[in-house]
Amino acid sequence: MRRLILLAPLVFLAACLFDKDPETVRLSGETMGTTFNITAIGDDLDEEALATRVNAALAAVNASMSNWDPNSEVSLFAKSDNTDPQPVSAEFAKVIAAANEVHSQSGGMFDVTLGPLIQLWGFGSREPADPIPADADIAAAMEAIGQTRLLTLDEGALTLAKGRPDTQVFLAAIAKGYGIDAVAAELTAAGINNYMVEIGGDLVTKGTNPEGKPWSIGVETPEPGVQGSIELVVPVSDMGMATSGDYRNFFTHEGQRYSHIIDPTTGRPITHLTTSVTVLAEDAMMADAWATAMLVLGAERGLEVAADHDIAVFFISRGAPGGDETYITSQSAAFTAATAQ
Repeated sequence: MRRLILLAPLVFLAACLFDKDPETVRLSGETMGTTFNITAIGDDLDEEALATRVNAALAAVNASMSNWDPNSEVSLFAKSDNTDPQPVSAEFAKVIAAANEVHSQSGGMFDVTLGPLIQLWGFGSREPADPIPADADIAAAMEAIGQTRLLTLDEGALTLAKGRPDTQVFLAAIAKGYGIDAVAAELTAAGINNYMVEIGGDLVTKGTNPEGKPWSIGVETPEPGVQGSIELVVPVSDMGMATSGDYRNFFTHEGQRYSHIIDPTTGRPITHLTTSVTVLAEDAMMADAWATAMLVLGAERGLEVAADHDIAVFFISRGAPGGDETYITSQSAAFTAATAQ
């Protein structure tokens, strides 16, 4: 699977250079509680310089947006009980602005203030006292969330204000995508026109792969306990791609499965049958955020939102015994081509 609830501290590893072809460089390591893999293609590539640029870009994203780093920008914002506008970096403001856009267009299904509910259900940094929270506790946590009500961004002034002293911001469902884009920007600045940047299963591509063809990206079959099975292969060029699912991070209590994907309108894990969502977008940040929003929405409502906002999305829903039922949107030529094969 792809998503951790919180960002973990960056762990620097020496870049692993696998390919001896001087025109192809592959780098890998760990970041944000998961792994990254980068393939860059070009002439006279400086492997060491590229590794330095990649590590610096990832370090900057973690320093700003990691909820696991107590000194990160987002952690310091959460600790402050000041409800006046607080200065934020341009990068932080950009991510909040993108989160606000997806929040609005999804009808509030994407919400970066869900931390109290995430913790209450035991999908954060602590174990809950009881597997199923009491209704009163859920109601209390609901009072502490609400992106529109509790966060006020001024992009011009680069300030962010919280509506309550205890308002927190959790960026796990969008910061990874932003980090992918930040690394991609470094590769582009280095004059590289063909690359793939992947972190934890989400990615962005530019140009073509080492064979001169579109990058071929597999969408995992959403089956708990099984990894490596591919539902379909999608040709992806010059766009971001992200998948969100409910089949890795969940618990079962009294025969009922409870996913880490929380519906902000109910304060409870989603209950519909959609189990996996893959989104194609102009960049990885928007693909990352929309994949989460679409999974909260589910296929039926998600297809309507996708049509309204021209979003390319592929849904997999648990269906009748014997197989999954799949849905695609008309906006996705790549998905259509992949499923037609």
